[in-house]
Amino acid sequence: MNIRRVPFDHPDAVKLSDEVQAEYHLRYGDGGDATLLDPAMFQPPAGLYLIAYDEWERPVATGGWRGQEQNDEGYLDGDAEVKRMFVIAEMRGRGLARRILAALEEDARAAGRTRMVLETGTKQPEAVALYTSSGYEPCAKFGYYRFHDLSLCFAKPL
Repeated sequence: MNIRRVPFDHPDAVKLSDEVQAEYHLRYGDGGDATLLDPAMFQPPAGLYLIAYDEWERPVATGGWRGQEQNDEGYLDGDAEVKRMFVIAEMRGRGLARRILAALEEDARAAGRTRMVLETGTKQPEAVALYTSSGYEPCAKFGYYRFHDLSLCFAKPL
């Protein structure tokens, strides 16, 4: 697998984002993640966006982080928020999400971030299993979905 840094608005990133949004809609019936994301949020050193490509140069997995500081949505100074973690269905179970998550954590740590945070949902048990097995623990809710019952928030010190 070849994991590359790409802009958040790269055509392959847009393609995978559309796929993850469709999956969110299937699971939650709400049209997908309504969190507003600007491509500039993922530009180093304030963030990072990665895509994994298979041996045929097909984009198969993605993930990014964006820096956050203390605000009224519940973030804390030094947070790095994981966004758009996704692996296409036929490539799941091969450790791609774990590899991308580790690369994001390493990059966020090198950028001076002190805590990795993420929001997922109760209808994403695979994501919950990945994050808890990677050392993430439940934390106070933050972000766009902080008042939603199906929202789960996790954090890990960097």
